[in-house]
Amino acid sequence: MSRPNVILICADEWRGDCLSAEGHPHVQTPHLDELAGRGARFRHAYSATPTCVPARVALFTGQSQERHGRVGYEEGLPFDVVHPVTLQGEFRKAGYQTQAIGKLHVYPERSRVGFDDVVLHDGFLHHARREHRRDFKFFDDYVPWLRRQPGVSPDEEYFDHGAGCNSTAARPWDKPERLHPTSWAASEAIEWLYRRDPTRPFFLYLSFHRPHPPYDPPAWAMDMYLDLPAVERRVGDWVHHYGSVRRDGYHQTAFGTLPEAVTRRARAGYYGLMTHLDLQLGRVFEALAEFGLSENTIIAFTSDHGEMLGDHDFYRKAVGYEGSARVPLIIATPDGAAPAGTVVDEVVELRDIMPTLLDLAGVPVPDSCDGRSLARFLPGADRPIDAPWRAWLHGEHVYFGQSLQWVTDGHVKYLWASAWGTEELFDLDADPHELHNLAQDPAHRELRELWRGRLIADLTGREEGFVQDRDLVPGAAVVSMLAHARERLRHANPDDQP
Repeated sequence: MSRPNVILICADEWRGDCLSAEGHPHVQTPHLDELAGRGARFRHAYSATPTCVPARVALFTGQSQERHGRVGYEEGLPFDVVHPVTLQGEFRKAGYQTQAIGKLHVYPERSRVGFDDVVLHDGFLHHARREHRRDFKFFDDYVPWLRRQPGVSPDEEYFDHGAGCNSTAARPWDKPERLHPTSWAASEAIEWLYRRDPTRPFFLYLSFHRPHPPYDPPAWAMDMYLDLPAVERRVGDWVHHYGSVRRDGYHQTAFGTLPEAVTRRARAGYYGLMTHLDLQLGRVFEALAEFGLSENTIIAFTSDHGEMLGDHDFYRKAVGYEGSARVPLIIATPDGAAPAGTVVDEVVELRDIMPTLLDLAGVPVPDSCDGRSLARFLPGADRPIDAPWRAWLHGEHVYFGQSLQWVTDGHVKYLWASAWGTEELFDLDADPHELHNLAQDPAHRELRELWRGRLIADLTGREEGFVQDRDLVPGAAVVSMLAHARERLRHANPDDQP
């Protein structure tokens, strides 16, 4: 039998709980629910470094942050030299036609990082706009396309409505729906199916910028969610330690409170973007069927990170709480049809996607991966269980001037902040919204010591000095990943140091 085609769909900033198949009380995602119904849904999937750049490094390399070195958000680091082995590169070596459409978020922006071709829309990209003086052709294909459409001005772009890429200000899309970046990405994918090489299997990375802000869905999609009940402000019985970064009432806040009217519209915009994206995926799935490709195509859906959306007064991402770090993950194989789908309870991470898709396609998994194939969990995949699954996952991110560390198995989570030494312990089964910190509860002392010990094991030997004398020590300076990248580049190109 010929090797299967593979499509990896990545949405940006999609919370793990925002699927109607997950039981969300409001979000409607009929096509993703159907995909989950014929494959496997991983209810404890995480992004170990939950912002756009490092998360995509994990996705493309199959590596943990300990191995790939990207422990925070940093623009301007050459991807190809620092991370030469990629998911798409391995597919390409195996004879696949490889194509990326949408958000890639690598540097330089036109790097193909193993793809035969890329068609780009990464979003606002402050770094690229400054470097290229807003000449979009250097780093974006959507805006030049937009300016060629009938009735559109030659200086048009998707920021004309003024809703920002990190803002909670929400409003409907100001142009025809077919011109929305989400609709554009789906249309580009369908058009590519006409142009692909029919003699070769393909790997398509279809990456949407939404539901990342701006919260600008088509009006009908936003209207679906404007009349929901008042926003439930989820703030735990634990003390916040982020007072120095609190900005109440600021529309781009990372930590603070916002008026109810603002959060209500932000929620409607966020959910509306999800439903719009889901329906656009319906177009892509229908096109696959019409091309006769559905019966030999593996489809995976995930996100790079979530969105706090006001939980604990946080917005955006980068923290280790569920709203930020937990992501959706659905994998469906052509022979895996199951009436109700499979729900997997093990803790998994973005780095597991690369070895999984290569394994399912019969392509060797490179030794550089430290992620693990999830094929054993998929209906119809028929893979032997040759070793126990991981007992826990380690995540981290440099944020607010320190390293925010966490470990979890999807049922219990322990968090530690490197500057303050604060500890949080949550029973996620009993307390999925992380409202009750058990770290100082004498009744949970043994559980705290178990999970604290797991984080100590993961951090022992780190150059930052987080662990000394077999204990966590606050106050260690965070090591710049830019310095790490330069060191890697120095070893890779000793005569051409950056």
